[in-house]
Amino acid sequence: MVKLKTILDIRRAKADGTFPIMIRITNHKEVKYFPIGISTSKKQWDETTALLNKHHPNATTINAIISKRFYEIQKAILKLEEETQYSFELLKNELEPKEHKKPVKVITFQSFANEVITDFIKVKRTGNALIYQTAVNRLINYCNNPNITFKEIDYTLLDKFRTQLTHEGLKKNSVGNYFRSIRALYNKAIKAKIVSRDLYPFHDISIKTEKTAKRAITIGELKRIYNHPKKINSLACHSANYFFLSFTLRGISFTDMAYLKPQNIHKGYLTYRRRKTQKLYTIKLHSAALRIIDLYKGNSTGYLLPVFPIGTNEDGIEAKKITRQWIKNTNRNLNKIANACQIENHITTYVIRHTWATTAKRLGYANEMIAEGMGHEYGNKITNTYLDDFEQHLIDDMNDKVIASVIPCIKQLKLPCKFVLRACVIKEPIMLI
Repeated sequence: MVKLKTILDIRRAKADGTFPIMIRITNHKEVKYFPIGISTSKKQWDETTALLNKHHPNATTINAIISKRFYEIQKAILKLEEETQYSFELLKNELEPKEHKKPVKVITFQSFANEVITDFIKVKRTGNALIYQTAVNRLINYCNNPNITFKEIDYTLLDKFRTQLTHEGLKKNSVGNYFRSIRALYNKAIKAKIVSRDLYPFHDISIKTEKTAKRAITIGELKRIYNHPKKINSLACHSANYFFLSFTLRGISFTDMAYLKPQNIHKGYLTYRRRKTQKLYTIKLHSAALRIIDLYKGNSTGYLLPVFPIGTNEDGIEAKKITRQWIKNTNRNLNKIANACQIENHITTYVIRHTWATTAKRLGYANEMIAEGMGHEYGNKITNTYLDDFEQHLIDDMNDKVIASVIPCIKQLKLPCKFVLRACVIKEPIMLI
């Protein structure tokens, strides 16, 4: 809430020994001063009434001017708070004569969000950009008002929005993702002085999440997926190859796997930074991983796997869309295999990450070691700073043992497809062929 007070500004005296009368405007921690254009001495000023006292010969006339100016500023502030968002710059413009006023640009929720999303794209944070964009689109569609302001996004609106999302069948975690994005945008708008902190609507909005169901499949199911006959160069064949390559690389995400290049391999080790966290990974390449990588050697994309067409802008919006479509297609093909194998679990590229960790756990490895193998922190972060990392050979040995729980099956079978580069790879980069 903006507060006003008429004061005698005694910080600096004028040449004649008087001080200027000011309207002090306080908006949270921001304090600004608006001059009245009148000066007086301390003797002629009444601190209690914030007006000139009887010692000034023109007290009545000047006090009327002070009161009028105070009222004009107060009225302008109320108008700004009602129509747009208050800022001192907008206030100064509002108090200008009509012919000198500049058009007021109202910063809406959508226009501000678009600026944030554009900044994300500039720094290659396309994942965040797409998450924010989805949340913004969802809220704008619900409100049916592309010009909604931050002030209008209050508790009542958000509560009804959450009810609508739940009614549409969205899970609690999906609703939570939308609300976290909207909350982050609101916080950024507060810091940018676009909306008052007093209007913050999330004090009474709880953003709940729920623990997701375990997604790991058993080693037996993993073997059945591998053993299932696949037509050479079929979509199912390539999807399975990517699935098992992720398994041999300690559950690497599909996105990180898609960006791997030949130069990531050196002296039998794969080194890369995870796109999501920038954490550095070093993985000893098992013979099973090398055999799968060898299937795609020689493709003209410049990557280990032929996911992106030549010239793709890495981490750009288009690259993100291509990756999402590949994951979608891969999941569909994997589930066709799973259904044929009479596996009830829903199979996705993320299942393999859970499966790798669960397999390591079943083999008796400690949670701390599994967490390090996956690049996660385990337990108390402060305590972890005093602990040495596990030696590389211990992590390598664990991965070898995890792969060995499936490797007998792999050793007996020749991997069933060799990648053949065809024109349609470039024409249809989102398809697995």
